[in-house]
Amino acid sequence: MATSYVNGRYVLHGNAFVHIEDRGFQFGDAIYEVFAVQGGTLIDEEGHLDRMERSLAELAIPEPMSRAALKVVMRHLLRLNKITYGGLYLQITRGVAKRDFTAPVGIEPTVVMTAKRLKPFNIQAALQGIKVITTPDLRWKRCDIKTVQLAAGVMSKTAAHLQGAGEAWLVDETDHVTEGSGSNAWIVSADGLLITRHADTAILGGITRQTILKLAAQNGLKVVERAFSVTEAKAAREAFTTSSTLMVRPVVQIDDIPIGEGACGPFCQQLIEWYGAYLQQGSPL
Repeated sequence: MATSYVNGRYVLHGNAFVHIEDRGFQFGDAIYEVFAVQGGTLIDEEGHLDRMERSLAELAIPEPMSRAALKVVMRHLLRLNKITYGGLYLQITRGVAKRDFTAPVGIEPTVVMTAKRLKPFNIQAALQGIKVITTPDLRWKRCDIKTVQLAAGVMSKTAAHLQGAGEAWLVDETDHVTEGSGSNAWIVSADGLLITRHADTAILGGITRQTILKLAAQNGLKVVERAFSVTEAKAAREAFTTSSTLMVRPVVQIDDIPIGEGACGPFCQQLIEWYGAYLQQGSPL
């Protein structure tokens, strides 16, 4: 059976519990991060930890341990589960207190981690495109904080699943795409510009998004960070989505409209190859 981490203890996954009055459970008063693991390396580890610390600061939740200590725990959890390829989930809540909307002070944060095995990144599999649907963006106005308040995302992703799609792209009141239910949205314009929404409070600053921006810049691709409309997305030359779980995935159809040739295009294929090479650069744990 898998091993998980709960508040300083490594326990069998089936015996991993938090208190019924944990504020993450009752209020969604918590943040989380998801780390991809490839070849024994936590991909983009520093970027994820930077974002984690920012999310905690925005919610005024104290950091439960130093970054160095957190790294030790994460690596030990991966070793206990014998994971070379997979994912690590980290959640930090404000802690346990009598139910009250006012955030209490002086309580210990709850720290939970789980890990699971996944297949190694495979370029040929990544080239297989997905369909996305568009749905209204029903989330709160601080999407830049990676909280566990994910009900709107659950609704959108479930709607996508019921329609045979792999993701939902969320649309604001001005008919512009913000991001996916669990990923960042990108298009390639007719003149070869990579376009993704600028990072503001309407989207989560994706760590894989940051990596793709860097890879594009290193390889001379022109990137524009701005909002784009649903109409513009459906007329795009190519489209794709990025996240720590999907990594880089072509979007071949939006609602009932094929994108480009209805298959992975050359821009996305090149990015996937660059990203695959990037994943090979890390040092083993």
